[in-house]
Amino acid sequence: MRTIGRVLRRLRIENLVLIREAELELAPGLNAITGETGAGKTILAQAIGLLLGARGDAALVGPEGDEAYVEAELDVPDRLLEDEFENLAELRPEDEEGLVLARRVFADGRTRAYAWGRAAARDDVAAVAERLIAMSGQFEQRRLARHAYQLDVLDAFCGDEQLRRRAAARLAWRELQAARRRHEELRGGADAAEARLAELRALVEDTLGMDADSEDTLRDERERLLHVTELATGVETAGEALAPEDGEGAAALVAAAERAISPLEPLAPELRRAGDELRDAELRLRETATELRSFLASLEAEPDRLEQIEGELDRIAEAKRRFRCPSYQELLARAAEAQTELDALEDGADPVAAVAKAVEAAESRVGQLASALRESRRAAVERFADAVAAELEGIGMGEGEFRVELAEREPSSTGGDVVAFLIRPNAGLPFAPVAETASGGELSRVALAIAVIGGGETMVFDEIDAGIGGQTAHAVGETLERLATRGQVLTITHLPQIASRADRHFQVEKVPGDPTHTRIGPLGEAERREEIQRMLGGQEFLTAVQSD
Repeated sequence: MRTIGRVLRRLRIENLVLIREAELELAPGLNAITGETGAGKTILAQAIGLLLGARGDAALVGPEGDEAYVEAELDVPDRLLEDEFENLAELRPEDEEGLVLARRVFADGRTRAYAWGRAAARDDVAAVAERLIAMSGQFEQRRLARHAYQLDVLDAFCGDEQLRRRAAARLAWRELQAARRRHEELRGGADAAEARLAELRALVEDTLGMDADSEDTLRDERERLLHVTELATGVETAGEALAPEDGEGAAALVAAAERAISPLEPLAPELRRAGDELRDAELRLRETATELRSFLASLEAEPDRLEQIEGELDRIAEAKRRFRCPSYQELLARAAEAQTELDALEDGADPVAAVAKAVEAAESRVGQLASALRESRRAAVERFADAVAAELEGIGMGEGEFRVELAEREPSSTGGDVVAFLIRPNAGLPFAPVAETASGGELSRVALAIAVIGGGETMVFDEIDAGIGGQTAHAVGETLERLATRGQVLTITHLPQIASRADRHFQVEKVPGDPTHTRIGPLGEAERREEIQRMLGGQEFLTAVQSD
């Protein structure tokens, strides 16, 4: 199985149209969903669409109750919530690494959105979901039309160093905005200056004693102390097994073995090696037992330590909240800036001039990072365009003419560039934005070509096999498989050329009854062979073809 960092781990559906209940544990690589026409495959696309912000409708509520529910558990990149979705970051439970999003549709068409089970704004849930899941159809057209998405893809193609520049540019931009706000406040009058001075002093005092590793170190120690009983039991058991206070342990048994061998070594020199190893083993076992007892003593030495750690972490959390810092690193950076500003004031510097100088320095930093980002983008544009064009041609998109335009604009948190992806699907036509040129399955294949070169998020394809077959179907299947080595892919398909390449295969089937409902489940190897055989036309068709 492939190892892919950020994925949609689980999708849960309850009473949505014909689906009574389904829970899909998705693979990191390529996931295929197949079934007979009319079985309900598109309900899965509707479920994900709700998380992405699609309009709720009473018709989505199934017959098993008065509401429908969709929930997804996703991995989330480090600092994404703190940097881009502060409202959701505030809802995040402590020590929760993943992201759990949900949407509920009521019988009257009203909806509610949730993050980690807590009520959240629908727009916030949709925005973060769209940041992590790329889906075909209307969402794909909207995503491909966004210059921000195109910039993200180009920067991902540039490599890890460019992504580090992006992170530095975001931080520099926030620092510039904060410096500008401080400048405006100080220019506003003496009251604002006094309030600013009080805030600087409070920031320095509240972060006194904090260093770069404090938060992570405290969290690691707290995690250890929360499992102190488990640690103590295991360590004590191990120590007793090695060298108990009463009776014989492993060290004593090894010593007994060594005593039995030692007198024999002059008679049989070849036993000396065994004797040496036994003596060494006894020594190491006794040393290990001593280390285990020391570790056990350290666990018992500070019974109030957990309470102290919780207090320190609460202090850090309160300081981040009070001074509106989404991360511990930004809190420390702000505190350092505050100390510098206080030192300047104590030296008799003009506060307005000092802050103006800070604005100038921040602007310079933003400009330097914007220039570095632009240089890397310009160096990558032609290579990126050529690579996407080759992919387009390979999956049957004409001659694959693709172009990337890079233009300058005022600097922001992403640098000072705007990117446009242009395509010419047919010779003689002018180049035009990709979102305006293609539609349906064609647009999905354009998105696939772009993603396989610069993508990496979870991608959901519902129409990618529309109107294709034969060699093009094989090419699309092969491209999806390559994309799945760098990002998660979920494809709803009727083509065996695609389904046969999946890491995990789900089947959708309609179950007759009153009422009729749809069932979704993973297929084992034997079931999967039967399903692909059905997709190829069934055993009778295959036999007839082979006999011809």
